[in-house]
Amino acid sequence: MMEKTRKWFMLCLLIFLIIGSFQVLLGQTKTEKDKDEEKEKCSTECHKSSEKTKTGEEGMTEEEKYSEKECQGRFAVKLNNLVWSFLGKEERTAQEDEEMIHAAHASLYHWSVVGKAVNLQRGQWLVSRVYSVLNRPEPALYHAKKCMELTQAHNFVDFDLAFAYEAMARAYACSGNKSECEKYIKLTEEAGEKIEKKEDKKYFFSDFEKGPWYDMK
Repeated sequence: MMEKTRKWFMLCLLIFLIIGSFQVLLGQTKTEKDKDEEKEKCSTECHKSSEKTKTGEEGMTEEEKYSEKECQGRFAVKLNNLVWSFLGKEERTAQEDEEMIHAAHASLYHWSVVGKAVNLQRGQWLVSRVYSVLNRPEPALYHAKKCMELTQAHNFVDFDLAFAYEAMARAYACSGNKSECEKYIKLTEEAGEKIEKKEDKKYFFSDFEKGPWYDMK
């Protein structure tokens, strides 16, 4: 009787151990499965995120898409306008003067990449004007001469020729060279009178009368 009871007890213990091992194995299998599911879920989310980004880029409007050339042109124009906003101020801070110089050079650079000869000529003129206004004769005259070289090389006339002469006159005024200043003032006035469009002529002489002329005009 005792032997039968002992055997029955051992059988029950064996069954219990087998069931326990199966549960542990099942738990491990479930854990691995969960991990695989998490990995798959993560991969799916990453894919969705990538697709969303791609869709967002493709969904841009045409106004939001610009080629490199178009960007260069837009920067050139915006920087040009920024310079004029500084020139239009009666008083500027030292920091604004520096920013005006950088903006003028940056605008000229962008035009050098994507602009035509006339854009470069006008860009050189603007840089010269900035330096003349800031009473820095050496760079003012340097860029005025560059403007004149482009004007002559491409046979620019009318509006652009008049402003090229004006840049030379103002740069020489800034440098204190009275004889050269007077020479180019005369050429400026003659070229200004030959501007065909009435509005352009009016604008030119309005700008021509503005300072600084450093008591040379």
